[in-house]
Amino acid sequence: MKLETIKVLQQLLSTPKNVVIIPHKNPDGDAMGSSLGWMHFLNKNNHTASVIVPNPYPKFLKWIPGDETVICFETNEDQALKRLEKADIICTLDFNSLERIEVLGEYVRNHAATKIMIDHHREPQDYADIQFSEPEIGSTCELVYQIIESLSALEQIDNTIATCIYVGMLTDTGSFRFPSVTPKTHRIVAHLIECGANHAAIYNQIYNTSTMSRLQLLGQALSNLKIVPEYHTAFMTLSQEELKKFDFQKGDTEGFVNYALTIEGVKLAIIMIEDKSEQYVKLSLRSSGSFSVNEMAKKHFHGGGHINAAGGKYNGSIGETVQKLTSLLPQYQQALHTS
Repeated sequence: MKLETIKVLQQLLSTPKNVVIIPHKNPDGDAMGSSLGWMHFLNKNNHTASVIVPNPYPKFLKWIPGDETVICFETNEDQALKRLEKADIICTLDFNSLERIEVLGEYVRNHAATKIMIDHHREPQDYADIQFSEPEIGSTCELVYQIIESLSALEQIDNTIATCIYVGMLTDTGSFRFPSVTPKTHRIVAHLIECGANHAAIYNQIYNTSTMSRLQLLGQALSNLKIVPEYHTAFMTLSQEELKKFDFQKGDTEGFVNYALTIEGVKLAIIMIEDKSEQYVKLSLRSSGSFSVNEMAKKHFHGGGHINAAGGKYNGSIGETVQKLTSLLPQYQQALHTS
């Protein structure tokens, strides 16, 4: 992290500001944890900060401290725009391309406010005045912690901020099992627990609140599982009809793709989920070893992310998406064999 960038941020935050914080569309644990943690930190330092999400997020994240203050652009556009109008600073967290917030991105692009990017994805767009882009860090929440540390303000991390930051570090590292986890990650986690983050309660809130219908949906996804052993690949599909059958709620398919990656010999796992209202199929890609799903998603599925975790979409039916995927696998055979 560049000292000059921290100094610029320090100067910017030296007087009270109106701040709007925006995570990416379909916010996950890292997006909400980092956004709310950063909000609490700024409010503690005499700023007026609030979070605007592009669209609703899953129920299993609704308990995070500060959730009740979040403004949803999709369901409350007027309030969101009024809040944006007053902004001196706009912080975009856990994404680095304004396309990730769709319509809201144009408001941000054209806004006169100082823009700050805090993110850990590769290949950032050049829209921010102040940019914290650290692809080697396992979560945006860990990056937020490191920014607070660089501002010499670790003593301000209380139970509320610690809880928010822990959420994203837990979820975006696969419960601390991904290669991006470092000794520093664990030292940060230890400090967050010392500051009051209840790690057992947080885990339960995120992972142990499934409904019967969600587990049945997982059963359907596993029933649809296909393995392509010659390409070390496994994939699952869920059609719109299957989602409806099991009363799909936003966030229900979170983590499903990881089951395919637990199969011995599988190095590439993909889940394809149909969305007829948007007329595309959403893909979540995971890999082990050195195989980059980021490059695959970016090249073929209008997406991207990290080396071992990425997302994308394909404009077609489930069948057409499966056909597209299987037609691509031969060109990745060598990479999947050696990764």
